[in-house]
Amino acid sequence: MNDGLPPQMGQSLLFLTDEQLRKGIEAMFFAYRGFTADPDRILAQKSYGRAHHRAIHFIHRSPGTTVNNLLSILGVTKQSLNRVLRSLIEDGLVASTVGQRDKRERHLHLTAAGEALERELSDAQRDRMRAAYRAAGPAAVAGFRQVLEAMMDEETRHHYETIRDKPE
Repeated sequence: MNDGLPPQMGQSLLFLTDEQLRKGIEAMFFAYRGFTADPDRILAQKSYGRAHHRAIHFIHRSPGTTVNNLLSILGVTKQSLNRVLRSLIEDGLVASTVGQRDKRERHLHLTAAGEALERELSDAQRDRMRAAYRAAGPAAVAGFRQVLEAMMDEETRHHYETIRDKPE
C-alpha cells in the first residue's frame, strides 16, 4: 500500500537519504521560525516569551488544569513554570485557585485579558497555518499531521491525544 502515491514515490520514502532527511530537518527549523514569528512579536511587546505563550495556550485548552498537569504537558522544571506563572498572574492574565478536594493543588484559568491575548496569539498562528494548508492541499495536510504525530514520544502523544479532539 502506498497511500495513493505513485509506486516510485512510495518506494523512495522507504529509503530516505541523509541529505533528504537533512532537508526535512532544516525545513522544520525554518517553518517553526515562521510559525512563531507573529506570536513572538506580540509577546515581545509585553516582555513575554514562548514559555508564556505555551502556558497560555494549554491553560486555554484545559481550563482549570493543575500546575502539575501543566508541568507534565510542557516538560519544564517547576522553577521555570513558576516564574512564568507568577508573571502571568501578576499581570492579570491567569487566575490561580486552590483545589476544592486537594488544598495543595492550584487550578489555572485564563482571565478575560488572558483569553484576549490567547486569541490574538492563536489568530496569528491560525492565519499562517490556514494559508499553508490551503497552499499544500488536503492530502499534504493529512500527511503532515501523520508525520508530526509519528515524531511524538509516548508521553507527548498521550498529552496530545488528550486535547486533540477537544472543541475550541
